Amino acid sequence: MGRNYSWGHFISSTRVLAICALASALVLSAGWSDPAKAQDFYKGKTLNIVVGNSPGGGFDANGRLLSRHIARFIPGKPEVIVTNMPGASSQTAVQYLDTTAPKDGTAITIFNFGLIGESLLIPSRVKLDFRKYNWIGSIGMDIAVCYMWHAKGAKTLADVKALPNGVVMGLTAVGTSNDVNQRIMSKIFGVKLKQVSGYPGSAELRLATERGELDGDCGAWGAVPVEWLQGNKIYPFLRTAPILPPDLPKEVPYAVDIAPTQMDADVIRFLIASVEVGRPFVASLSVPPERIRILRDAFNAAMKDPLFIADAEKLRLPVMPRSGEEALKVVETIYATKPDVIEAARKLAGD
Repeated sequence: MGRNYSWGHFISSTRVLAICALASALVLSAGWSDPAKAQDFYKGKTLNIVVGNSPGGGFDANGRLLSRHIARFIPGKPEVIVTNMPGASSQTAVQYLDTTAPKDGTAITIFNFGLIGESLLIPSRVKLDFRKYNWIGSIGMDIAVCYMWHAKGAKTLADVKALPNGVVMGLTAVGTSNDVNQRIMSKIFGVKLKQVSGYPGSAELRLATERGELDGDCGAWGAVPVEWLQGNKIYPFLRTAPILPPDLPKEVPYAVDIAPTQMDADVIRFLIASVEVGRPFVASLSVPPERIRILRDAFNAAMKDPLFIADAEKLRLPVMPRSGEEALKVVETIYATKPDVIEAARKLAGD
């Protein structure tokens, strides 16, 4: 038997449908307006690129490189400034994002990628989970090379190992990339090493090397002064990156290839895994997603820009970019490392 519907019921139903349609229109209207608001956000604003290291080093150079180009690709073309915030191996700058920094997308940080591994090796010291940040992208892989100052006369790894008094190298902070690479050189390859701490950044390390206070370093190849290369001031003897830059002698061995044991090779891979995000830029997880999308798109566009690439080439800064999404995948892979490899790496780190 069919149902009987009254005219009043029909009117009531019609009103309900009208209200639902109006609500849907309002939702759609709000959804369409958000991107427009996001596009207007940066107009008249200032984007602060916070460098977790002192001026003059590789991280600083990359931060300033990005600062000169990214605004062209951000709607509203904000002013871009660079602020150096060294401290605790660049932890201070990362922690700033979730403490006093604005959470609106006007502050991003470039930090020492060595902290990623250290957060697993020494969680009591590095209390950060790098999966819990908005990754904007990475400019290039860090190509770390151990080298000796020419006055020492040691040109190969064998020469360095044979030095009766060992080598003296500087340290900016425990857990930094130069610290990790020095420990690989010392504890896996048997180089007698004395570390001298207290240097604010790589620029100060280079000055100390020129003054004869230090015998060399394990640092970013792109940060080595051109005049050192042209004047044969240093002898590179070990690299901890799987690629060979064009101006590095081919005979400089890759640490993984000459590791004494398979476990040593696995430990080296773990310790240097974060080089794949060697110049990383991150923002707080609290920044609205639509602004993170703007920053990521601007970053990706800058990486392909001829003016940006030419600027990087003049500075000898490698451009091997990873998007924010790609960088985060690398970080997640590092955090999935097997416990036995992490434990072996922890012993090497001396914790």
